Amino acid sequence: MHNPLILEMIYLLLAAVFMVPLCQAIGLGAVPGFLLAGILIGPSVLGLISDVAHIAHISEFGVVLLLFVIGMEMKPSFLWKIKRLVFGLGSLQVLLTSLIIILISHFLLGLDWPAAIIIGCALSLSSTAFVLQILTQQKSLNTEFGRSSVAVLLMQDLAVVPLLALIPLLSESTGVSHSIGYAVLQSVGIIVAVIMVGKYLLNPLLYRVAKSANAEVFTATAVLIVLGTAYLTEIAGLSMAMGAFLAGLLISDSAYRHQIKAEVQPFRGLLLGAFFISMGMSLNIPVLLESPVLVISLMLLTVAIKTSVLTLLAKSFGHSWQKSAAVGFLLGQSGEFALVLLSLAFAADLLTAYQFNIAMLVVLVSMLITPLLAIIANKFNNQQQELSPSEAEIPECAVVLAGFGRVGRSIGAILETAGVSYVAFDRSSEIVKKYQDNYPVFYGDVTQSHLLNSAGIHHAKLAIITLNDTHAALELVESLRHRFPDLNIIARAHNSDNCLELLQHGANDVVSENVEASLELTELALKANHVDDSDIQELLSAFRLNYYNKIRNMTDNL
Repeated sequence: MHNPLILEMIYLLLAAVFMVPLCQAIGLGAVPGFLLAGILIGPSVLGLISDVAHIAHISEFGVVLLLFVIGMEMKPSFLWKIKRLVFGLGSLQVLLTSLIIILISHFLLGLDWPAAIIIGCALSLSSTAFVLQILTQQKSLNTEFGRSSVAVLLMQDLAVVPLLALIPLLSESTGVSHSIGYAVLQSVGIIVAVIMVGKYLLNPLLYRVAKSANAEVFTATAVLIVLGTAYLTEIAGLSMAMGAFLAGLLISDSAYRHQIKAEVQPFRGLLLGAFFISMGMSLNIPVLLESPVLVISLMLLTVAIKTSVLTLLAKSFGHSWQKSAAVGFLLGQSGEFALVLLSLAFAADLLTAYQFNIAMLVVLVSMLITPLLAIIANKFNNQQQELSPSEAEIPECAVVLAGFGRVGRSIGAILETAGVSYVAFDRSSEIVKKYQDNYPVFYGDVTQSHLLNSAGIHHAKLAIITLNDTHAALELVESLRHRFPDLNIIARAHNSDNCLELLQHGANDVVSENVEASLELTELALKANHVDDSDIQELLSAFRLNYYNKIRNMTDNL
């Protein structure tokens, strides 16, 4: 007997493998490819997968992991800087957009007040998953435009708590114990608990796990932190995504953050793709074909209202008209939490089946046009300036040091004295714990590409490899040369054979420990015998040049 789940996964992967490269080839990007893949295999077209809810439930963890990574990239000090945008711009956007759509729904479309309130509040929310994915792909998170967009999204996620509490109140069900005040109080309690646990237990836990030197256990711990925090916040009525963001925020100052990010990155990409596919599968094509004009008109009206409100608000908060319009268009769609609110409202009999289907289509179609909205936003934002590292609180470095043992620490100290920025990585939790307070050293396996990407190696001018493990050093040099052809790589070698191997694998320069130690000893011996300093330096330089030239000639002849 065949396993239907395996078959569904094959359909998902086949659709993605076919549609995503096709959409990228014609310039649409990856997200539309996933959406079209979902539409193709969903119930409305080929019907290869019928249980959309099951796929959507699993793929939701893609959004959770995305928010976790975003949280790790934003230190608390950075969030404190944008508090005015979160609680000012974000709050006003939710309130004003909800109010306008509620009034239109009731007075112009004839909906009763409960239905109008639910639809207005749901449509005021934008898609965290879509927008953050686009900002990440465009490397716009650390721009003024990206900062404002993230601030609004954070406030929208916080607003989900009281909005969820509205549903039982509007349905007038008896014995409602979760009033808005209680829901907010419960949420605050969970958030405080998560922060306290993170502050006092996370780093000791990660230190113990890292000390065990078991890569699989470290990966399991990283995933446990994300899912555990997400589950706790979901119990409190917050979204799992908000919980994951909190967890990431707590780790943002940790020396282990780059390695954790590297561990969850592969899961994030795969599950986020599945999330976008599930959104495409959820599109009810028959209902859309029955009322295409109504759905498209309501969708365009919603986008116009949100874009206008956000543009005017962003302008009032000091942005230029171009930046304001860019934020407005990028956040003009409705989001995944709108789908949750509408589904719960329908289950509580606040919406009729027809109202529910039309509202769901408005949300989904608006999500489908997000790539188009992003293109329009970029037209307004074509002169975006990236924030300085101090503003963004995301460090960029001139040098990446792989290994922070005795050699690595000496190099780091001299670089720091010379005013050259660097970031160092070491797999020893003892070294990281001992030096992290005084040096920019982080725990991590530098042979993992995701780790180096998160450290901003694409900004670095130079990578210095000081690893004791010759096999790991060779693997790292080869990987770096393959992924960063223009990066200057200097590697520490133990002997002539090791020098030859490192150069063959892509190092620009090598330094032999044995040769350099012998030259230092020779210099002392010559000084003791009263040889002139200029003659000593000439002799040593000639020997050094001859030695490394021989190694390079051997490399060229192989």
